[in-house]
Amino acid sequence: MTLQLYDTATRSQRDFVPVVPGQVGMYICGLTTQGAPHIGHLRFAVAFDVLRRWLVRGHGYQVTMVRNVTDIDDKILVRAAEQGEDWWALSYRNERLTAEALDTLGVLPATYEPRATGHVPEMLTLVDALVEAGHAYPAEDGSGDVYFDVRSWPGYGELSHQSLDDMVAADDADPRGKRDPRDFALWKGHKEGEPDTASWPTRFGAGRPGWHLECSAMARKYLGDTFDIHGGGIDLRFPHHENEQAQSRAAGLGFTRHWLHNGWVTVRGEKMGKSLGNSLEVRELVRRHDPLTVRYFLTAAHYRSMIEYHEGSLEEAGAAVERIEGFLRRALPQAGIHEADPEVTLPDGFAAAMDDDLGVAGALAVVHETVRAGNTALDEGDRAEAAQLAEQVVAMTDVLGINPLSATWGRGGGSREADLTAALDVLVQMQVEARASARAARDYATADAIRDGLAEAGVAVADTATGATWSLAKKEQ
Repeated sequence: MTLQLYDTATRSQRDFVPVVPGQVGMYICGLTTQGAPHIGHLRFAVAFDVLRRWLVRGHGYQVTMVRNVTDIDDKILVRAAEQGEDWWALSYRNERLTAEALDTLGVLPATYEPRATGHVPEMLTLVDALVEAGHAYPAEDGSGDVYFDVRSWPGYGELSHQSLDDMVAADDADPRGKRDPRDFALWKGHKEGEPDTASWPTRFGAGRPGWHLECSAMARKYLGDTFDIHGGGIDLRFPHHENEQAQSRAAGLGFTRHWLHNGWVTVRGEKMGKSLGNSLEVRELVRRHDPLTVRYFLTAAHYRSMIEYHEGSLEEAGAAVERIEGFLRRALPQAGIHEADPEVTLPDGFAAAMDDDLGVAGALAVVHETVRAGNTALDEGDRAEAAQLAEQVVAMTDVLGINPLSATWGRGGGSREADLTAALDVLVQMQVEARASARAARDYATADAIRDGLAEAGVAVADTATGATWSLAKKEQ
């Protein structure tokens, strides 16, 4: 099967063919560490975690995944000044919170997670190359700023499909030093009032990197001049990714061959933001909800679609997780930690959905169909078939990062609900078998008493051609 992914640049879904056979280089724009992350911030990380898992499990690729940390920028400096602390202290604290949140939601660690402040020499090399090629220039007001000349690059606007004449001015630096208001800052000269620690010496004067510059420099260092996939939130498409692409290609780099962008998490139709307070910060949310439930919620929708968060969203996700986990604990003997077997064949429907631009909704439909078939097999006493189906469910949910029995979720002893489900199944099966023995001995009074006792407890027994099955039913009043 061929993996197809939607490419933002071409506005089309096309076959994914890596630069180097068998290997994939992927760069994902990480977070700016100005505050603690909420679930809207981490939608991108979950979406591209699923892609990475599928590239490995579904196609056997060796993936190098780079996710940067923007640990210096205007917002960080402003926030630190407001709070009366050093910018690097604020940045590092929030970097730690972000790492904890990613781990809490089961996002695999990046192959490399470079910080912007650790790659200033690589950025300055790129700036020098652009100035020498005539695509960048020092600010005419002597501020120490260096700008990219957007009119010097004919392809500017190709990613976001905009005409230069229709674009608004770049608001990332003082426009007085620019030749064109749409020119964007590659390097920002040190300004009065900014801490001395937030600048580095250059031939243009002391200063710090512009936001767009860092990603081009770090992607090149860790993935080479040309790599396979660049991803991030749809809000980064312009100006951030447009500027990355322009400056990289103007410097003679091939840059990325495939652009992927994920949708937002919205509340009442609007992008999640500060106005919601801290209630949806990951560290707060997982105090009230199972982390696996939060991961399921962020995973269940197609990565390019918007996810609307509302009261009840996590309850719905939690119910889905319980159905999956309940079946696995019934079907797998003494189920504790149970990781996916790489030899298990994934169902064709699941693989087809994932190869169709990561069609997670279709893939989850196959997961739940398999759960239903497995429960039916258990009800009919076919434990061998149920166990085989359970191994498929473990393998599929592992690809999606939502395997309830993975060590990731710390469920070695099982959740209380899952443990109770497993215990109930054993007890009811004992009663069902006792009833079957009584019927075989023509002791109908005992058989009826067992059935009535189960019904009183809310367990309905149905006789079928292949034997008795049971299910939970509402207790009659």
